[in-house]
Amino acid sequence: MLFDDFCDAGNPLLWLGQCLRSEEEVELMARLGAAYGAVQDSVGGAARDEVYLDSPGWSAIVAAAARPAQVLVANDNSALSKLHDAGHRWPLGTEPVMSGTGDQHVDSRP
Repeated sequence: MLFDDFCDAGNPLLWLGQCLRSEEEVELMARLGAAYGAVQDSVGGAARDEVYLDSPGWSAIVAAAARPAQVLVANDNSALSKLHDAGHRWPLGTEPVMSGTGDQHVDSRP
């Protein structure tokens, strides 16, 4: 996933503004990609999952993955909060509807 589906963790700068939001995310993803790449080089790309997990370098992957996981989630939550504050709602059709009681919002879902 780090090299195909989400971004190229070996060269994450190309994904800035697409699936990575900040230079910090790019840097953290590059570190994770380097840690994973080192293990992949040592065990071989076709190795079974167990071989990866038993590799002495696996703990470096776990350590390298902790910070980007936190940063990516925090940045996603911040972006979602800004969209919500700007009036965007999900799922569609759940726009707040003003009631006759001041500033209270009523959910328009059935």
